[in-house]
Amino acid sequence: MTSDPRLSPITQYFATRGWQPLAFQAETWAAYLAGRSGLVQVPTGSGKTYAAVMGAIAEIIAIPTTGLQLLYITPLRALSRDIEQAIKAPIEAMGWGITVESRTGDTSSARKTKQLKNMPNILITTPESLAVMLSYKDGAKRFGTLQGVILDEWHELMSSKRGTQAELCLAYLRTLQPALRTWAISATLGNLEEAAQTAVGLGTEPVIIRSNLKRDTVIKSIRPESVDAFPWAGHLGLRMFETLVEALDIEKSTLIFTNTRNQAERWYQALNFALPEEGDRIALHHGSIDVKEREAIEAGVKSGDIKWVVCTSSLDLGVDFQPVERVVQIGSAKNLARLLQRAGRSAHVPEGTSEVFFLPTNALELLEISAFRRGLEMGDMETRRPQHKPYDVLVQHLVTLACGNGFEPQKTLENVRQTVAYADLTDEEYQWILDFIENGGQCLGAYPRYKKVVRDDGLFKVSDAKLARIHRMGIGTITSNTPVKIVYTNRKEIGTVEESFVSRLNQGDVFFFAGRQLEYFQMKDMVLYVKGTRKKSTVTPTWGGGQLAISDTLSHHLRREVERVRFSLEEAAPTRLTDSSGAVSLQSAGFAVDDTRSPQPLVGAAPSNTPLKKGGRGDLANAEILTITPILEAQQRLSTLPTADELLVESCKTREGQHLYVFPFEGRFVHEGLGFLWGYRFAKQKTATFTISVNDYGFEILGPKGYPYQDLFSSDFFSLENLEDDIRASLNISELTQRKFRGVAQVAGLVFKGYPGSRKTSSQLQVSTSLLYEVFTKYEPDNLLLKQAEREVLQDQLETHRLAKTLSRLDQRSVVWKETKRPSPLAFPLLVERLNSRMSNETLLERIQRMKEQWDRK
Repeated sequence: MTSDPRLSPITQYFATRGWQPLAFQAETWAAYLAGRSGLVQVPTGSGKTYAAVMGAIAEIIAIPTTGLQLLYITPLRALSRDIEQAIKAPIEAMGWGITVESRTGDTSSARKTKQLKNMPNILITTPESLAVMLSYKDGAKRFGTLQGVILDEWHELMSSKRGTQAELCLAYLRTLQPALRTWAISATLGNLEEAAQTAVGLGTEPVIIRSNLKRDTVIKSIRPESVDAFPWAGHLGLRMFETLVEALDIEKSTLIFTNTRNQAERWYQALNFALPEEGDRIALHHGSIDVKEREAIEAGVKSGDIKWVVCTSSLDLGVDFQPVERVVQIGSAKNLARLLQRAGRSAHVPEGTSEVFFLPTNALELLEISAFRRGLEMGDMETRRPQHKPYDVLVQHLVTLACGNGFEPQKTLENVRQTVAYADLTDEEYQWILDFIENGGQCLGAYPRYKKVVRDDGLFKVSDAKLARIHRMGIGTITSNTPVKIVYTNRKEIGTVEESFVSRLNQGDVFFFAGRQLEYFQMKDMVLYVKGTRKKSTVTPTWGGGQLAISDTLSHHLRREVERVRFSLEEAAPTRLTDSSGAVSLQSAGFAVDDTRSPQPLVGAAPSNTPLKKGGRGDLANAEILTITPILEAQQRLSTLPTADELLVESCKTREGQHLYVFPFEGRFVHEGLGFLWGYRFAKQKTATFTISVNDYGFEILGPKGYPYQDLFSSDFFSLENLEDDIRASLNISELTQRKFRGVAQVAGLVFKGYPGSRKTSSQLQVSTSLLYEVFTKYEPDNLLLKQAEREVLQDQLETHRLAKTLSRLDQRSVVWKETKRPSPLAFPLLVERLNSRMSNETLLERIQRMKEQWDRK
């Protein structure tokens, strides 16, 4: 299996540890030593780091050379420490004499300067740190000895602008070293061939290596003892914190994943409230907490001192936590790959069994868990697509090359077209970008700071040292909401929060952050100074990007799950399993609730992972489905449960007006586009003002009383004709585009955030980008950056590509119209979603209770 003599040092090291190289590891080493490039897809915690690096290390040992030999690119700075330790362990144990260092945003300036002069043999870095290195002169000398590049967690990186940045940097490195080998490592991906090609570049045939390791994932749900027949988003969640505490064991190392940082803060507070005596063994970890504190938490998990960590996607990726025995997911993960990735944090060893506990925040999420199980059984996985021609990243990259030794335009165009992202970049687009960075384009020619490059002997170069310095500081600004540092008055850093949150606070306000109660002291130079306090508060920071939507893969299985339940209800016609309150009781359904409150089937009942069968009692014996039987029965009674070939549309009249509820089960982003599109198409026929609300299952259009939705409805509502024009007309597209343009302008280097210590506020940046947006809109409407901002709104925010597919799919389904006397259980969460965004002196719970009482009286 490892016959190449160059691999004998590696097999010797494995022997000292009592290990045997796994088949996929040996296959990757052999392919690397044969000069091939490719992608390795293996489950999390299966030894992928050693699969990636040991071939390169064997080559370095066989042919000792000074200078940089291997570049290891990771998407997260937090991962670089673990990777560095993992790579150093065999080198130090065997005395191989290979130098290994990291270079990220956390590396000191002195270390970075030293590295530029004397590169280590192996360097672990991030895409932006690599781009900064390429912006210095003598790149050919620095990278001329490079033999291989590893792209870690490629599934996470590829579909982002940082992935495009990595693509461009690697394309340039291949001009310096044509035989450069590239290996991507990915844990979970549905489109492996495209991912592999994106990593290695066009013109190279990638090798795809899969492991034959079997990693089982067991999903267990922590279910409520009873549910309300009319659920809404968040009606469970934190109310079940005692149930979660009882289901877990403080002696078992556990990661508790939430989908947002705000949710993580709240759950951390709840768990500390439930177990005050265990406060030092429960920690909070998310990307806004200061890096030193995150490092201390990670070390505490590894040592076993910290047992429970409430976290976000900051711990999704490859930080190696072998002691973790259990993973909890609060709320639906919305995405099969995300759930699998998080589940893989437990049993972080080859062929281990991943165990994930699921706690719903909404009873209907129990349907999603059944859909998750089915999707995983069938081996389905979401795809990640590379970005398509983000002009802002290319503008930044060309100025980066110009800061170094300069670039020759024609050769660089050929090189850029070797990336998947820019394969179809036209000559006209490239010329526009060159003119933009040389002359400021059509509009900015009068301002010297926008004339970034000059022609010098056939090369484009940055001749102004100040412009080069400003550009390097701007590399990596692939972000939109400005972070504000949170610091104690004694200067100890706590972390960062977005300025949009801080702008709503006043001096003396108290809020929770990083599990602490903090009082606003003063704000100065984008730093918020705070004091610890015991004053009461319920304010928790909110961060952008908090809403996740179900993926198209999961939505497919969810529709099938709803269909199965409907057939079961129709055929089985079971006795209603309710107690005196009208809610289902698990005990009355033949289930016992043990001391963890996690229902266990009694003898003779089907286990919770029994495959659901079309028709028959199988569906109702599934424990999750059994728990929400009253919801599903009420839905079938008041309206219907749609089959996978039907589109359910409900209409009902309340004091608020005429409601239209539509249930495509396609995810909130698609529904947002659909809701506004249909509202626009209704209004074109009969003018009205509509209010739209959306969730993952459907959308609501609220119009005036008596609005004739059904009379106006036709197959034209599914039409793809003039789709983008209709979406533009239905939304305030210019406001959304202007907001998106801020991020594009920052990446393209049109706005400068300021030097450290005198950072511009986001309102100042907003004014700068707003002026640029107005100038381009008025005088250069075909500006490529402007077009990109609108494309990002349509494709990323509204998912128009999925919207078009959804409309085509819906056109094939039969539309089932139902007039209901009150909102059905599926419609009710949409109504609450809208109520929640309204200001009122009545609490949300009070309003919900009042509405239910009114409907019950009717």
